[in-house]
Amino acid sequence: MEINGIIIADKPAGWTSHDVVAKLRGVLREKRIGHGGTLDPMATGVLPIFIGRATAAAEFCENAEKEYIAGLRLGYVTDTQDITGNIISTCETSVDTSELSAVLSRFLGSQKQIPPMYSAIKQNGQKLYDLARRGIEVPRPAREITVFDIELLDGGENDYLLRIACSKGTYIRTLCHDIGQTLGCGGVMSSLRRTGAGAFHISMAKTLSVIQAAASSGNLDEIIMKTDSMFPEYQPATLNQMDTAKIKHGAQLRARDMADGRYRFYGPDNEFLALAELVSGEVRVIKRFFAIGSAK
Repeated sequence: MEINGIIIADKPAGWTSHDVVAKLRGVLREKRIGHGGTLDPMATGVLPIFIGRATAAAEFCENAEKEYIAGLRLGYVTDTQDITGNIISTCETSVDTSELSAVLSRFLGSQKQIPPMYSAIKQNGQKLYDLARRGIEVPRPAREITVFDIELLDGGENDYLLRIACSKGTYIRTLCHDIGQTLGCGGVMSSLRRTGAGAFHISMAKTLSVIQAAASSGNLDEIIMKTDSMFPEYQPATLNQMDTAKIKHGAQLRARDMADGRYRFYGPDNEFLALAELVSGEVRVIKRFFAIGSAK
């Protein structure tokens, strides 16, 4: 049976995002599987897994806002900007919560962030972490990121817990490093759990053992989400048979009786057809999700 939809995996520590995808390819016996946003091996939490035709929606999750619970340990600087790296320096510090909170507020909003050397970003065709492992450091251009919210949840004695909501491309370990630099004592990320990615929350996440059990018992329907769950912020619109055929054949479609904006388009049988934008009555398809064989 063809599987199409989204499963929110709770990525375990020590696994790469690719490891999770490879594992589920075997569990689900489906080659078309991808994930929506890479997590470092030490991180846990929300990893949306896109299966079958739903893989077309993965790019929208990668670009979505993310939320994390991160551990910040002050007084250390490492080459990876987290506790897994080699210690570069240490510092005696006695930062209190009010001082830390004041510094955190400086990191709200749009800003430039220099990505870490230990990252998969390519420069001149080479991944930065490959250069870093050879002891080579190269200049990296700063990238525009946005921190929508940053909150001190708990902590003391140089170990703190932060909640961070941020844009695509934000390196939380670099944020921890930069906070430490601003405080003058250094800082590293000591833990990371992703609690949200776009429309998906940690409450939806399933462990790999739960996913495997559901697949083995034939109960995948209980944990798999429909592709259109990616787009709850857009209005649904049901097309008639003729307009459904136009969408499926790539023909021009107009909808003068609808307001401009983005829509989830469905066929008469409730099949999710496409994400589209309506501009002055003209429909512009952003992404198609129907089965190719159904375009008849």
